Amino acid sequence: MRLSRRLFLGGAGAAIALPLLESLRPRAARGGGAEVPKRFLGYYIPCGIVMSRWTPAVTGPAWVATPILTPLEAMRAKVSILSGLDNRPGRSDGGGDHASGTGSFLTCTHVRKTAGADILNNISLDQVLAPVLSEGLSYPSLELGTDGGSSVGDCDTGYSCAYARSISWAGPTTPLPKQTSPRALFDRLFAGYDPDASAAEIARRQLYRTSVLDHSVDQATSLRAQLGKTDQLKLDEYLTSVRELEERVATPPRVCRPGARPTDNLSFAARARAMADLMVIAFECDLTRVMTFMLGNAGSGTTHPQVGVTESHHELSHHMMNQSNFDKLTLIDTWEVGELAYLLGRLDAIEDAPGVSVLDNTVVFFSSEIEDGDAHRHSNLPVVIAGGGGGTIRQGEHRRFTSGTPLANLFLAILQGLGAPQARFGDDGTTPLASVLL
Repeated sequence: MRLSRRLFLGGAGAAIALPLLESLRPRAARGGGAEVPKRFLGYYIPCGIVMSRWTPAVTGPAWVATPILTPLEAMRAKVSILSGLDNRPGRSDGGGDHASGTGSFLTCTHVRKTAGADILNNISLDQVLAPVLSEGLSYPSLELGTDGGSSVGDCDTGYSCAYARSISWAGPTTPLPKQTSPRALFDRLFAGYDPDASAAEIARRQLYRTSVLDHSVDQATSLRAQLGKTDQLKLDEYLTSVRELEERVATPPRVCRPGARPTDNLSFAARARAMADLMVIAFECDLTRVMTFMLGNAGSGTTHPQVGVTESHHELSHHMMNQSNFDKLTLIDTWEVGELAYLLGRLDAIEDAPGVSVLDNTVVFFSSEIEDGDAHRHSNLPVVIAGGGGGTIRQGEHRRFTSGTPLANLFLAILQGLGAPQARFGDDGTTPLASVLL
């Protein structure tokens, strides 16, 4: 008997695919498991970190949270602190380290110093991953942040604003603009969303799906007589799973619900939190699997009244070893890590599969354009890697790398773990950091 390889069960204008039967199997076919929806998020904070209050004293899984890392304590099993990584391509050509470091944040490429139109960088890590991870989704990637501004002009000692305000680059001369309004982002992702209409739609789809299942089971039963013994057993297993689905379909399925539309005129802290919530929803609804987020532009002068700091972040970062400045910077840095912890907690609370969270299938890279705001160093950057990358990334450790280890080698490991291996990355990435991979 010859059966079509496109055989399916149809009803009411819909179709349910049959399982892979021996009768339909091509000679060279290979089995495979369900797709693991791997994801990436690049998370940028400006102006460096107070490293003396960031770096754990102990390496390995027994690391003890420092004051700034305290918000991550509840997530410690799913985060790793990486010390000793350098992004030497981020060094400026005579001043402008905030912009040069931000431009190379995800490219690990030495950017051309110019305030004109002749900008030059490279493709960023997220844009290498986007066509691989987000294929077929609504958005290949989302570029988000809290602060906007034009990409033209001089933003930092002769460096273009394109470097200071974008961490995502589609190519050497193409910075990707970011969305900074939670309300506008909501409208972009969920235009026309109506919670009341959605409830009615769920009920309608539920009835529709039930009628399709009833018709399809009848068709499958009549098909059984045409199959061999092996395929009959497989079809019986399939019909059993369909009957179980019929029972479950009586319960409304989990539907992507974006919640309330954000308001306008939010404070900086409220805008950051609203963006975090929308990032979680975008991953949960599988609108994209690649995102970048900037919690401020390069050399941000934002004030932080939410933690009692009214001075400019950038001015404080030039601390001059002043204890009062260190204390205020610690408040800002701890708040920034707290925002990361909030996002990670939200991602970890959503199931991709039984016992597997969205965070388990995601890699979150968190860092800044420089190490110390006063010295403007691009060595020993403050780096957090969170999430398991679909079972490819080691978690729960503080790892200290040899001085001079390129950040780009970490990116090569991330690319390898997420299914987009590269031989090189940026200016100095040549060897994936095997120790961060499982």
